[in-house]
Amino acid sequence: MQLVEAVYRATSTFPADERYGLTAQLRRAAISVPSNIAEGAARRSTSDYLRHLSFARGSLAEVSTQLEIARRLGFCTASSIDPELLDRTFARLNALIRTHERRIREPDAFPESPIPNPQSHA
Repeated sequence: MQLVEAVYRATSTFPADERYGLTAQLRRAAISVPSNIAEGAARRSTSDYLRHLSFARGSLAEVSTQLEIARRLGFCTASSIDPELLDRTFARLNALIRTHERRIREPDAFPESPIPNPQSHA
C-alpha cells in the first residue's frame, strides 16, 4: 500500500501529456500489486494464492521497469520513490511466495492450528 501511495505522489508531477501513458500504466501496475495479493488471499487454495502472488510479483517488476523509464525520460529522479521501498516490497513478496511454496512441498512443516475455524469445515 505504501508503494501505491508513493507511485501516486511521484506520478502527480509527470507531464500532463503522460496522463494516459506512463502515469496511468505505472498507477495501474502499482495498484495491481496489493490487489492481486488480496484476491489471492481470498481464494480457498494455496495454489490459487500462489498464482496471484506471482501476478503481484509481475506487476511489481512492471512498476520497477516503468519507474526506470520515467527516470530516464526525466519525469522523476532516483529518489522520487525510495528504492528501499521497492526492494523491501520485492523481498516481502518473495518471502511470502517461498513460505507458501514450502507449505505445498512440506505440508507437515505447518501443523493445523489448534484454534478451530468454523468456516474451514464449510
